[in-house]
Amino acid sequence: MKIIIVGCGKVGDALADQLSAEGNDVTVVDRRYAAVEALSNEYDIMGIVGSGTDHSVLEEAGVEKADLLIAVTGSDELNLLCCLIAKKAGNCQTIARVRNPEFNREIAYIQEELGLALVINPEFAASVEIARILRFPSAIEISPFAKGRAEVLKFRVSESSVLDHMMVSEITTKLHCNEVLVCTVERGDEAIIPDGNFMMREKDVVSIVASPKRASQFFKKIKVQTNQVKDALIIGGGKVSFYLAKQLLSMGIDVKIIEKDRERCEKLSELLPRATIICGDGVDQALLMEEGLMKSDSLVTLMNMDEENILLSLFARNKRNKMKIITKINSITFDEVINKLDLDSIIYPKYVTAEHIVRFVRAMKNSIGSNVETLHHLVGNKVEALEFCIRENAPVLNIPLEKLRLKEGLLIGCINRSGTIITPKGQDMLMMGDTVVVITTNKGLNDISDILKE
Repeated sequence: MKIIIVGCGKVGDALADQLSAEGNDVTVVDRRYAAVEALSNEYDIMGIVGSGTDHSVLEEAGVEKADLLIAVTGSDELNLLCCLIAKKAGNCQTIARVRNPEFNREIAYIQEELGLALVINPEFAASVEIARILRFPSAIEISPFAKGRAEVLKFRVSESSVLDHMMVSEITTKLHCNEVLVCTVERGDEAIIPDGNFMMREKDVVSIVASPKRASQFFKKIKVQTNQVKDALIIGGGKVSFYLAKQLLSMGIDVKIIEKDRERCEKLSELLPRATIICGDGVDQALLMEEGLMKSDSLVTLMNMDEENILLSLFARNKRNKMKIITKINSITFDEVINKLDLDSIIYPKYVTAEHIVRFVRAMKNSIGSNVETLHHLVGNKVEALEFCIRENAPVLNIPLEKLRLKEGLLIGCINRSGTIITPKGQDMLMMGDTVVVITTNKGLNDISDILKE
């Protein structure tokens, strides 16, 4: 596919990386020469210096033959205008990043009236991820599938856990959790899709796939907390904080926000009358203690500086081990270092946004059998969990799973059949209308047929 990305910021970088790696013909456009040069050199893609609202610039980028234009500049209005011009100039599909909370209320109307294929709000998407984790604080990460009927939940095996030195197959025989499937294990820098004989150990990061009800039962059996937090202390009062606070308050969770900009505090007080807004520096240790750090169920660090978010999270972990801590990271790319820190849950808004867009791109590239309905990256970018909808011409129809010639490094996680979640066994078959979750280390699967060996 020929794809034009307008905007070479953090999201543009993440998209250029993933979309070019999947074999798409990618061109980036930005007014900043240095940003265009950096991305075009790093990912061996074409770069154009200029404005995405300039018709001649879009022509030079190849808009007339483009399949998709993605506008992810820092301006919502610029992004929407880029998409309008692209549709007129090339009649291609368009995606716009729109971040303003005022626009967010009218997102469906904007998408329909402007004929956009997709509108994505990174801050709102990140807040949804955070709220989902605070609902189930023992999980490091939660990825929903089948419209929320199934979830992939990531958690760490603790020192005293019953799972320490237990084989994967024993989850069924010893814990009697037949409807829970272990799909990935992270051990150090290694990402493993385990078989039944794989033995879990302390400090492993394990991902399971199950319905929310079955997952809750499983965590109770291994004596892990399943209740949502009672309160949240949010550091930083930006857009993510606003969206998150609205969701948490609707869930019955008490919210306290610490923000050092007085004008922003006054605005948040108007927008969130049920939240407690504190004007102060979120990295002031005395202020944190005074505002109840030692009593809070959870801490969410959402400041603009990644370094401050990381250090504050480490400080809180050192002070209170039983608190749920979520850290937002925007741009730091030292993944190996970050993964070795005791940071609990980490949210990368740029990757959340990229996932939504990559899923859409793969659905566009789909052949006969099935669309990519949902896509989540697990274990950084080493493992993908994808949900496919099975159509009548799919080559996997009505064949027992044990007879399918599946690629290595691939696992069928669950089947959604008319709202019923099935944990697959060898004799189970995929039927027309099912959706199926596939967990794999193979990158770039676009269609259900791609799970089969050639």
